[in-house]
Amino acid sequence: MKVKSISRKLLTRVLSVYFILTFIVTCVQIGAEYINTKSHINSELLTLEQTFSGSLTRAVWELNTQQAVDIAEGLVAIPMIKGITVTDENDQVIAQLGEFSNDDYFNQPEKIALNSEYFTIDSLSGGLFGHSFPLIFEFSGRTTKVGTVILLSSDTVIFERIEVGIYFLIGNAMVKTAALVILFSLAFSHLLTNPLNELTEQINHFDIDDPEASKLHTMNYENNELNILQNAYNNLLDELVQHQIRLSVAKQEILAANHKLDDQNLILEQEVAKKTSSLSTTMLEMNKQQRELIEQQKRLTAENIRRSQTEETLTKTNKELKSSIQELNKAQERLIDAEKMAILGKLSAEISHEINTPIGVSITSTSYLADLLVSLQNDIENQKLTKRSLDDFTNNADQSLHLLMNNLNRASDLITSYKQVAVDQTSDKTRKINLAKYLHEIIQSLQPKFKKTKHVIKVDCADNIDIYCHAGAISQIFTNLIINSILHGFDGIESGIITISAQLKGERLYLHYQDNGVGVPQNKLPQIFDPFYTTKAGNGGTGLGTHIINELVTDTLNGTIVAMSNAGEGLSYDIEFNDMR
Repeated sequence: MKVKSISRKLLTRVLSVYFILTFIVTCVQIGAEYINTKSHINSELLTLEQTFSGSLTRAVWELNTQQAVDIAEGLVAIPMIKGITVTDENDQVIAQLGEFSNDDYFNQPEKIALNSEYFTIDSLSGGLFGHSFPLIFEFSGRTTKVGTVILLSSDTVIFERIEVGIYFLIGNAMVKTAALVILFSLAFSHLLTNPLNELTEQINHFDIDDPEASKLHTMNYENNELNILQNAYNNLLDELVQHQIRLSVAKQEILAANHKLDDQNLILEQEVAKKTSSLSTTMLEMNKQQRELIEQQKRLTAENIRRSQTEETLTKTNKELKSSIQELNKAQERLIDAEKMAILGKLSAEISHEINTPIGVSITSTSYLADLLVSLQNDIENQKLTKRSLDDFTNNADQSLHLLMNNLNRASDLITSYKQVAVDQTSDKTRKINLAKYLHEIIQSLQPKFKKTKHVIKVDCADNIDIYCHAGAISQIFTNLIINSILHGFDGIESGIITISAQLKGERLYLHYQDNGVGVPQNKLPQIFDPFYTTKAGNGGTGLGTHIINELVTDTLNGTIVAMSNAGEGLSYDIEFNDMR
C-alpha cells in the first residue's frame, strides 16, 4: 500500500491557498493601477479642456472653421488623445479626427452634452473613453452654447503607462511564491517529516521482552503534538511493564497456593478424596475467571485512556466552537448595521439629487427676477417707465415668485419627509405616530426610486390609526420591503403595483404588504428570511434585507411576520404586533 505523506499533503494545500490569494491580490493591484492611471488621463483631458476651450469657442463663434480644424489637429497630435470631434450649436460636425466608436449614442452629440454640462464617456467599443464639454461664449453678460467638443483616449494609452508596473507586480509575486515554497518545504521537513520518521524507526525496534528499552527518545525539545504522542506511547509501555510485574506476582502467589494445597492434599488425602474433583473444577474456574478479570482490566484501562483523550478533545473543540459562534454573531450584527446604514446612505444620495432640481429652478427664477428688477431700475433712472413695462414687470415677477414658491415648497417637503425617516431609522425610541401619515412620509422619501419607473404604491390605511411603536423599525421594514419589490419583484416588469393595507383591532395592528412581481418559488420560500440568501448575489445583493425585516418584527416590535408567494404571482407579507403604549 502506497504511503501518503502528511507533510506533502499539508504543504500542497497551504501553497494552493497562497497561490490563489497571490493571484487575486496581483489582479486587484493591476486593476487599481488601471483605474488610477485612467483617472489621471481623465484629469489631463480636463486640463486640455480648460486650456483649449476658449480658443475653440471663439473659432466656432466666428465661424472660423480652419482655425477650429487646426486646433483639433494639434490636440490629436498629443499621444494621449486618440480622437476629437468638434460640432457647432446645431450639432453639425466641424472637425472629426482620430479614432471613433460605432456606438449609437456616441454618434448623437446632442445626447452627450445635455444642458451644457460636462459628460463622461466610458466603456466604448474599441477601448475608447473620454469626455464631452460644451463651448460657451459670453457676450454682454449672457452665455450662449455655440458647440460641443468630444475628447477621446483609449485603453492602449493606459496599458503603455502601467506596463512596467505590471511586470514588476508579476515578478514580485513569482519571487515571493518561490521563496515561500522553499521555506515551507524546509519547515515541513524539519518540523514534521524528520521527527515522524525518527519516531517510526524507534517503534519498529520494539522489544516485547524489554519494553523499558523500547521507549521513544527524540531530540525534539518543543512541546507539541509529537511530544504528546511520544509521552502517550512511553506511558503505555510503563503500564505494560507494571502489568507484567503484577502478572508475575500473581503467578508466584498462585504457585505458593498450589504448594499449600498439595501439602493439604497429602495430609487429608483420605478425608477429601471425594471432594478432589470438585476442587479441581473450582480451580479451573478460578483460573478462567482470573484470566477474564485480567482481560477486562486491560480493556478498562484502554477504555479509560481513550475516554480521557476524547474528553480533552471535546473540551477543546467546544471552546473553539463557542468562540467561533460569538465571532459569527458579532460579524452578523456588524453586517446588519452596515446594511441598514447603506440603505440610509443610498436614500440620502437620491434625496440630495432629487432636491437639486427644485433648487436649480428656484435659482433660475431668482436670477430672472433680479434681471427684471435691474431693467425696472434702469427704466426709472432713464425716465422711460411706462404702464406697459410696469405691467410686464408685475406679471413676470408674479410668475417667477409663484414658480419660486412651488419649487421651494417641493424641496422643503422632500427634506421634511427624509429627515423624519432618517431620524427614526437611527433611533430606538418609542413614540406616537399617525400610521397613514408616516407611511406617506416613507413613500415620499423613496420617491427618487420611482422617478424613472411606472411603479405605483397604493396605501389603504385609515387616517385615525395612531399607535405607539418603534417608528424607526416601521421605517426600516417598509423601506426594505419596497426596495426589495423594485429590485427583485419587478425585475423585467415595467408597471408594478404595491399595495399596503393596515387595520387596528383593539391593541393589535395588522399590516398586509403585497406586490404583483415575479414572486418566489415554493421551494425557496422557507429560506427567504435566512441571512445572506439572495437572488442578486452577482449584482450587489447582500441577502440581509428580509433577514433585517424579520429581526425588526420579531425582536424590536415583538410581533410575527409570514411570507406567502407563488412563482409569477407576486409576494405578500402579513405582519402583526401590539400597540406599545
